[in-house]
Amino acid sequence: MTDKITPLILSGGSGTRLWPLSSPERPKQFLHLHGDETMISQTLRRAENRDLFAPPIIVGAARHEPLLLEALAQVDSQGAVILEPCARNTAPAIALGALEAGGDALVLVMPSDHVIRDVQAFHAAVKRAVPAAQQGQLVAFGIEPTGPETGYGYIRAGDPVAGMTGVSLSRGFTEKPDLTRAQDMLYSGDYFWNAGIFLFRADAFLAQLERLQPDMFVAVRSAMVGASRQGTAIKPNERQFASSPSNSIDYAVMEQAPDVVVVPVSCGWSDIGSWDALADISEADQDGNVFVGDLSALDCRGTFVNARGVRINAVGVSNLIIAASDGEVLIMPRGQSQRVKDLL
Repeated sequence: MTDKITPLILSGGSGTRLWPLSSPERPKQFLHLHGDETMISQTLRRAENRDLFAPPIIVGAARHEPLLLEALAQVDSQGAVILEPCARNTAPAIALGALEAGGDALVLVMPSDHVIRDVQAFHAAVKRAVPAAQQGQLVAFGIEPTGPETGYGYIRAGDPVAGMTGVSLSRGFTEKPDLTRAQDMLYSGDYFWNAGIFLFRADAFLAQLERLQPDMFVAVRSAMVGASRQGTAIKPNERQFASSPSNSIDYAVMEQAPDVVVVPVSCGWSDIGSWDALADISEADQDGNVFVGDLSALDCRGTFVNARGVRINAVGVSNLIIAASDGEVLIMPRGQSQRVKDLL
């Protein structure tokens, strides 16, 4: 078994929740939203330490091939990009990467569009998780919650695992709760946000997938057997991959597998799942405003503006989100940004 961890970066998002800046053609992982690089480049940088990590595997949509290859080339000359011919959710996508990693390789699954501000704390959590993963357990990283968030799923930590610091048995997953339930879970102290970040041996994950989702396993394995390869690009067989059931890793494997453990971590994580989430992690001025792009503002309070290609002029407004790109302008009160998907 190699001691190095293979980063498996998922880049299948469609980009609707940060419209109009993000779009299906260029979803948020390919945008500069927080920091000087795109979200996917920041994710790759997070795993560029070759003492700890092997070259990465990116799994993303075939229609984003140029963007994916560019992202890999900018950060790492090695690695692979697996191009999904169609969307089948996270479980088949992760299976593609696990098959490519092969054998008992340790695989760290990371979404390509999340922010982690304390990378050192994240790496420390990954190192704590390695012994459990090496023994064949499936590790879910639980983000220590900062509030009763209703937009995330949760994982409950149970008894500590003997001989492993900071590792607990899983007591199950909970889908996005209502506010009352979220408050109860927060106060209990043993629930954590499910960030969709996992560590496991490739063969341990694939064995559970074959046991729990045999049709999916056969379809994805056949797609990789029939894949074409050119340089760093891998194109699974389209017909075989399309025959796979569509399901998330949570539903397909993690909620049913017997050997799931939890490693809590506090690392400044955000999935930037909405304009509100982006506003919350952005540095505000003394009046609570965040201004990005071409704009002029006077006497504004608590207002977030992100203007690309259109000049925004705002006077005397409070607690608004204003986003503009490609001739489209979005205006809404703060706290309402989850409704963007309803607009589209």
